[in-house]
Amino acid sequence: MHSNVNTLFDNLWSNYLTVTPSAEKIHDLLGSTQKDDIINDHIALRTFNIEKVGLEKLAAHFLAIGYKECGEYHFEAKKLYAKHYEHSDPNQPKVFISELLVEKCSPELQAIVTDMVSQIDESAVTADNFLYSGTHWKVSTDTYKQLLAESEYAAWMSAWGYRANHFTVNINTLAKFNNIHDVNQALKDAGFVLNTSGGEVKGSPEVLLEQSSTLADDYAVTFSDGDMSIPSCFYEFAIRYPKADGELYTGFVAASADKIFESTNAR
Repeated sequence: MHSNVNTLFDNLWSNYLTVTPSAEKIHDLLGSTQKDDIINDHIALRTFNIEKVGLEKLAAHFLAIGYKECGEYHFEAKKLYAKHYEHSDPNQPKVFISELLVEKCSPELQAIVTDMVSQIDESAVTADNFLYSGTHWKVSTDTYKQLLAESEYAAWMSAWGYRANHFTVNINTLAKFNNIHDVNQALKDAGFVLNTSGGEVKGSPEVLLEQSSTLADDYAVTFSDGDMSIPSCFYEFAIRYPKADGELYTGFVAASADKIFESTNAR
């Protein structure tokens, strides 16, 4: 397990950039000349609710470096369950971990996922690099498409495995922008495509959180039977509003997160 928060996030970021080339360009676009005004609000990780790799196994890596469990979320239609974690230092990124409720899926999907997970070495799950270790299996393009027909989430996991599904720019700390609409406009003007599911802006000041995101980059994956370009990871943007006590809201809004998941849908 990592002893250092910054090292872990540096490694997650480097790994994320390898399949999300647009993130570097967006970083340059939104940041001021100093670049230190781009603060990561949160990352998200995906997994399956199979004990060997369940949400809690991923969370253990964060609990070991000062994170604590804060909220839980249910996504009935997508058959997902999630929790979010916050560090004792509020300047550290929040972490959102979701898992697919495999038993609620078809027997075919269950068989594929069980087979994938069986190929993961038990020791790999507790290794320092597990959260950015990618896939521990090979699937065919046909298997990927079969999963995709039932669960985009399962298909994404089969291709990309363990890595940050997205990073999130904290709009509150940007020097050049002070609202989400200007950020979205700057992204569109620069040619980036936004996720419009549920609207370009998900959430509102009333629910204390507004979010938007790009559509995932297309990136080539080497499947067992050849290469295919599919959606990889995306970049999210979030602005948080103060609660009644004046402190910024630090949680997540399930209705908005539900639509953010769709940033990895094919264009």
